[in-house]
Amino acid sequence: MLKIYNTLTRRKEEFKPQGSTVKMYTCGVTVYDFCHVGHGRSLYIFEVIRRYLKFKGFSVRFVRNITDVDDKIIDKAKKLTQEGLSLGEAFWKVREKYIKSYYEDLENLRIPPADFEPRPTQCIPQIIDFISKIIEKGFAYIKEGNVYFRVRKFSSYGKLSKRNIDELFKGVRIEPDPLKEDPLDFALWKAKKEGEPSWRSPFGEGRPGWHIECSVMAKEFLGIPLDIHGGGKDLIFPHHENEIAQSESIYPAPFSFFWMHHGLITIKGEKMAKSLGNFYTLKDILKKYTPEDLKLFYLSAHYRSPQEFSLSYLEQASSEKKRLYALGDELQSVEEKPFKDKVILNLRKEFEEAMDDDFNLPRAKGVLFKLISLANQTQDKDLLGEIKKLLYMIGDIFILFKEKKELPSDFKEYIERKLKERGRLRKEKRFDEADKIRKELEEKGIIVEDLKNGKSRWRIKR
Repeated sequence: MLKIYNTLTRRKEEFKPQGSTVKMYTCGVTVYDFCHVGHGRSLYIFEVIRRYLKFKGFSVRFVRNITDVDDKIIDKAKKLTQEGLSLGEAFWKVREKYIKSYYEDLENLRIPPADFEPRPTQCIPQIIDFISKIIEKGFAYIKEGNVYFRVRKFSSYGKLSKRNIDELFKGVRIEPDPLKEDPLDFALWKAKKEGEPSWRSPFGEGRPGWHIECSVMAKEFLGIPLDIHGGGKDLIFPHHENEIAQSESIYPAPFSFFWMHHGLITIKGEKMAKSLGNFYTLKDILKKYTPEDLKLFYLSAHYRSPQEFSLSYLEQASSEKKRLYALGDELQSVEEKPFKDKVILNLRKEFEEAMDDDFNLPRAKGVLFKLISLANQTQDKDLLGEIKKLLYMIGDIFILFKEKKELPSDFKEYIERKLKERGRLRKEKRFDEADKIRKELEEKGIIVEDLKNGKSRWRIKR
């Protein structure tokens, strides 16, 4: 039984989708800069969740948006106007540059795109229609080309963050706007400003506010209600709270049955953020470390917990990667076998129980290292075949071992012949000749390791 912690109810609940296909939506990146390690955690965690849902037999329709019109993108574009570009030209240049960079990061991490990755600039008619319905219901109003949502009219506002309206806004900086009926109201549509990208609408020329895009694209590509809506914990308020309000003001509740929120990456206890300047881009990290190093780092903390980042933690993950890849290399010549051994069946059960318990990634990851210990204790080919099968089954869900290249069968046969010859030479105490074979194999990228039982095994040099 798969149980997921639901932010809406603050408890773990058995996961049962509404229909034959899981409708899953997560908030993606805003394309005004390069993705950092915190973005990577979000992208990776929700891909692992998608893969495990499929492993459990669910069909999954996964949507992750790309925010491609936003104040931050426009602010970045304004800096480029000093190079002689108009604000409009600079806006599209910034947008295209960082959309391209985002997809490069996905490819570098070997994370596939979602099934759909819509952008608000592609959904303007749908956004306008959605806002019009909210206005018709009396939950929004137009002021000088802007459209605002009446927060206090939505009686259950705050149900996701579990505080009442007044508590929610204590200590929160609210931008003064004399056009609002209430300081707590938020923008669904923003009137055009000189030079900024804009689109025609019944409310006046302008552009969408931030919150409306996710409600619209979730409805357009998945249909309301959703099974799962995900994002970082920093999105609970106000972004996801506002999504619920604007969606449930015109469509039957709930907007989503499950709300999943991952913890944030921190550095010295502070959230990793571009605004604070305490971030590492994925591109910079992947110059020195492999995608698998980063993934094993992400797997070392429960997804709901904050995760402290440092290069020393990545070094630890890199050491773990080397141990796992050494096992994979050692099993190169072993044929995968169906699960029969009780120990292997129990380890598979342990993995699934960990993942079924709200995706307990550190516990599930621990099974990989138990496989290393087990492999080091046996020479039984059938058991090693089962170990290999479970190793790659878990590796597929965690997107590991993708670097591995299968050696040609004739080269494997050559290695085995050389090992037999070397074994004979060692028995005859002709150690110099045996060492020559070891060196010959090492020159070809093969490491030979001698075991306590007198036998040898090989792995690819990394």
